[in-house]
Amino acid sequence: MKQPRYKRVLLKLSGEALMGDQSFGIAPDMLAYVAEEIKKPHDNGVQLAIVVGGGNIFRGVKASSFGMERTSADHMGMLATVINSLALQDALEKKGVQTRVQTAISMHEVAEPYILRRALRHLEKGRVVIFAAGTGNPYFTTDTAAVLRAEEVHAEVLLKATKVDGLYDADPATHPDATFIPNTSYMKVLEKQLRVMDMTAISLAMDNGLPLVVFDLKKAGNIYRVICGDQVGTQISNSCP
Repeated sequence: MKQPRYKRVLLKLSGEALMGDQSFGIAPDMLAYVAEEIKKPHDNGVQLAIVVGGGNIFRGVKASSFGMERTSADHMGMLATVINSLALQDALEKKGVQTRVQTAISMHEVAEPYILRRALRHLEKGRVVIFAAGTGNPYFTTDTAAVLRAEEVHAEVLLKATKVDGLYDADPATHPDATFIPNTSYMKVLEKQLRVMDMTAISLAMDNGLPLVVFDLKKAGNIYRVICGDQVGTQISNSCP
């Protein structure tokens, strides 16, 4: 079996990734599939941290556009990420993967508070660590939280699991002739406003030289292939042309 290229990675999952074919909530079969995809690199010695979004349950930005106060909406979105994180923890532990959930908002009866040193210790012991509640601050997305946590735990790469197989120069759903982009730089993502992540997250990753890989979650084995260094999806870094 091919050996992993990276020792410690952070995986960013959107809340929508857990919906499967549903229009809302968490699909049990999709949850089990994601857990199995995470188990393979874990069983091969990769230290895995995860940030999960909450868009399948509640999206703060969307709610605020309908008149809800942004801070309240974002706090509700943070709580949605906790629900997803606990569901993923349960699915992973059913497969024998020791998992810890740490939240940026204190809720001691539900999960551990986010403490960096404790998170690092969990990773060193081979536990999967799921970071919930974003950064704990309104106006910041879970994409920004993913880059922040990746930097804090010294992840070698940030994996962005999506519903598409990477970046294109136009939306392939509306532009059949859109060209696939296998490699690009953070600066080009910013200049062309390729909406892979919000601009704050992209800027933070660029400033700290954190490599990012955008790939299709629904293709079985992709997470492990990316970790092994295979050319899967789109790779974004400061060294790309």
